[in-house]
Amino acid sequence: MEDDGTICNTRLSLGLGIGSYVMPLKKQKFEEAIINKELISLKTRIDDEEEEDEKSDHRNSCRKKLRLTKEQSAMLEDSFKLHSSLNPVQKQELAERLNLKPRQIEVWFQNRRARKKLKQTELDCELLRKCCENLRKENRMLKKEVEELRGGLKVEAPSSSSSSLILGSGNNSIQLSRAAPTLALCSSCEKPLIKGH
Repeated sequence: MEDDGTICNTRLSLGLGIGSYVMPLKKQKFEEAIINKELISLKTRIDDEEEEDEKSDHRNSCRKKLRLTKEQSAMLEDSFKLHSSLNPVQKQELAERLNLKPRQIEVWFQNRRARKKLKQTELDCELLRKCCENLRKENRMLKKEVEELRGGLKVEAPSSSSSSLILGSGNNSIQLSRAAPTLALCSSCEKPLIKGH
């Protein structure tokens, strides 16, 4: 086969009714296309690397998290127990004693107040949840009691308005009479009322 300066592109392509034949390209144009593609790819990689470098420079330029010693933490906690916020003079004195910047002291106190508030909110929420659950239980018990009382009133049939007890036998017997108590519900508050006592 003769080399006439053309090269056949053997890539597969999909087309609608066109077929898969691709016109041969001149060798020079094909090489230029490959070089252009590689240049674009290289430029993209360089841009990505520059972007990564900018991000890492930004990360390095950001302040690192303050790591306190145990002594510094203990002194800050003790100061917080005395005063949850500091005036500028107290802040400056504490910063000098701990060898920190006043702004670091200020931020530590802000964070500590936020943690204290969050902890208190969690405790309040838990207390309210328990209180709510106790009220639900009490409500269920009261509803059950009301239903039992209503059911007891409907089921009971009055046998007689009074009951009697006979003590002894024959001529020496004594009969004690007592009116039978009846249950009724108050129309306004639905509490049970006992009549006959």
